[in-house]
Amino acid sequence: MTIAFPVPDRDILARREAILEGLSRLVAPDALIASEDERRAFDTDALTAYRKMPLAVVLPSSTREVADVMRFCHENGVKVVARGAGTSLAGGAIPQEDAVVLGVSKLNRVISVDYANRAMRVEAGITNLAISQAVAHEGFFYAPDPSSQLACTIAGNVAMNSGGAHCLKYGVTTNNLLGLTVVLVDGTVVEIGGDMLDAAGYDLLGLMTGSEGQLGIVTEATVRILRAAEGARPALMGFETVEAAGACVAAIIAAGIIPVALEYMDRPAIRICEDFAKAGYPLDVDALLIIEVEGSEEEIEDALARIVKVAEPFAPKVMKVAQSEAEAAAIWKGRKSAFGATGRVADYICMDGTIPTGRLPEVLAGIDRIVKSYGLGVANVFHAGDGNLHPLVMFDTAKPGEMEKAEAAGADILKLCVEVGGCLTGEHGVGIEKRDLMTTQYTREDLHQQMRVRGVFDPLWLLNPAKVFPLDGRIAA
Repeated sequence: MTIAFPVPDRDILARREAILEGLSRLVAPDALIASEDERRAFDTDALTAYRKMPLAVVLPSSTREVADVMRFCHENGVKVVARGAGTSLAGGAIPQEDAVVLGVSKLNRVISVDYANRAMRVEAGITNLAISQAVAHEGFFYAPDPSSQLACTIAGNVAMNSGGAHCLKYGVTTNNLLGLTVVLVDGTVVEIGGDMLDAAGYDLLGLMTGSEGQLGIVTEATVRILRAAEGARPALMGFETVEAAGACVAAIIAAGIIPVALEYMDRPAIRICEDFAKAGYPLDVDALLIIEVEGSEEEIEDALARIVKVAEPFAPKVMKVAQSEAEAAAIWKGRKSAFGATGRVADYICMDGTIPTGRLPEVLAGIDRIVKSYGLGVANVFHAGDGNLHPLVMFDTAKPGEMEKAEAAGADILKLCVEVGGCLTGEHGVGIEKRDLMTTQYTREDLHQQMRVRGVFDPLWLLNPAKVFPLDGRIAA
């Protein structure tokens, strides 16, 4: 499967110098990046397999500057690709040669905190982890925690409706978002939602969340902050078979037990992460669950006891509960480092499909069968509690044709997710990676309706072009 890109607009390329001159009047000199060497830092994202040099890069410092840039680009017919930290794993921030990249990294301030109403207003370029760090001294935190939380921005989290390990209990971005400041394609600034749950009117906040930068540019967000639990403790549970671990996950959820996190690793992922993090993972099991519970000491003990009882029929070979903060940190270091640790041993494509938890055993077997049919390897590490899979399909770019095999295997995995009643993405978005697979989940009529909504916000399709929707089926509003 080869990803296609549209042919650049020659008129825009010919007018590049005039466009640069116009942009230079709107932002500070150091906020406009025009040289080829400097633009190269923005020609891809964490997908990395594809690169396109942008026309220019603009780094505004305020909502007003974003509005000025958007108005100028709209008037001149210039495409715009919004960019947070570039951690997208679906190619969501890859630009085009005739597009301006608008980065929000300079919009990184905490604007206000309202502890009484559990609300916090931030600029959209702030990192996910920085939100929690800003309120930790008062015993609060921000729940969504993607593995890239040290680097990823709230703007990107909103665009992809990001999740994370602890979202089994607390929900993903849309469940923790109260309001947004959005700059529309023509430079109009709108406020959506507010500082409370369930604002009046149509749910434009829900529409904007997960829209992948195609409806507007998010410059500020009001998020929900939560009081941190009294305590939390992760436990490791190892199984001799993948099927036993998958069935145990389904049984825990079916029993009505909702841990704060329920993560899965198979044997290849266990070894890769243990070699990197030295977390104390068992190396003689085929599957590992990381189960974290929280509350008072009594609540933690009770929850762990209930989970152990549910797991007994599946004969866990290893059961280890963290006995200190250091052990707990090590357990999570291994899991949070999984993607980076895998990159030390192989090139890989990280897939992102979601399935009903009850279908885990058969889907895991299917993933193994698919990847082996292409002569490749796979390491599975994912959010098992809510069925959000992240198979890492491993290959070697030095071997001709292997990347194409990995992409084909990934496409087959996502088709399998849809076949069992799941969907193409849980938190990474569609981007360019899954764009041409959208017809496996949606009918043409479904896609046309979605495109009509998109066209209302951006009739000329200037925002994050060539993403989400198949190129051969694009329609206007």
